[in-house]
Amino acid sequence: MTWPAVSVVMTILNEERHLAAAVRHVLDQDYPGELEMIVAVGPATDGTREVADSIAAVEPRVKVVDNPTGHTPAGLNAAIAASSHAIVARIDGHAMMPPDYLRIAVETLEETAADNVGGIMAAEGETDWERAVAAAMTSKIGVGNARFHTGGAGGPADTVYLGVFRRSALERVHGYDEAFLRAQDWEMNYRIRRSGGVVWFQPRMRVSYRPRPNVKALAKQYFHYGRWRRVVARQHKGTINLRYLAPPMAVLAIVLGLVAGFLYWPAWLVPLGYLLAVTAATFPVGRGLPLRSRLCVPVALATMHMSWGVGFLTSPPGLGRDSRTVRTATADS
Repeated sequence: MTWPAVSVVMTILNEERHLAAAVRHVLDQDYPGELEMIVAVGPATDGTREVADSIAAVEPRVKVVDNPTGHTPAGLNAAIAASSHAIVARIDGHAMMPPDYLRIAVETLEETAADNVGGIMAAEGETDWERAVAAAMTSKIGVGNARFHTGGAGGPADTVYLGVFRRSALERVHGYDEAFLRAQDWEMNYRIRRSGGVVWFQPRMRVSYRPRPNVKALAKQYFHYGRWRRVVARQHKGTINLRYLAPPMAVLAIVLGLVAGFLYWPAWLVPLGYLLAVTAATFPVGRGLPLRSRLCVPVALATMHMSWGVGFLTSPPGLGRDSRTVRTATADS
């Protein structure tokens, strides 16, 4: 086959720790076609900009552009606008692209005629805590049946991790909606599907992902996941299902159980039952982990569930209302 040229786009903020390695994984791709990389850098408070500029100074395939807002969708749109090839692959600053990633992606695009293909978010930790979070993020107990987390058979999907797109599809739906500071992948993939395109899950595409380094950072991440997933549900009716409702239902049940327990003590069995459940989950989820990591698994699971649920329940009605409605109208017409 004739291998099309590929533009890899990345938007980053404070990624000094992982940026050089993430870029190297892109540039070392076993891909026969032409390759360029566009890095959109936000107003970082660490040495991210210096690292990016130093890479671009010695690597002609890398170009750095500004992302003044620091927001992910704006940075992705800026990087896409500065790119030039017919295939556009997204990668994150803390994700490590395996050598065959782009080759498999382009082959899958050709074989399936899909508009976007993506694979598995292969969470891998470096510390005891990160290993526990990685195990939780790749288990059905932690994240439900999302194939890009837990794996599964290849085929059409609602969304995928990151994504390798046809530029024509990105142009058709006018790119990422910059109002969606989170959940922008799910939202744009929805518009691609509504416009007649296909999003394809390819389990052979695995990207190593570094989990958040502590409880506070994980809670913040999942709180915003839940908050913005509800924004998607408001804007695109009929896109919610039981997997997304399980965390907020669990939060409500636990809160009601704690309060009602003062009037009728058996109600305390509800939060106690959840505590026992996440503790018991340590055995299947933490299998093969060091002892310290296994002890962190219940904390990781509860943090993910409760933060996502609280974020969903407290999502302000006006959040995301500055969305560029022309994009939604175009995709839904």
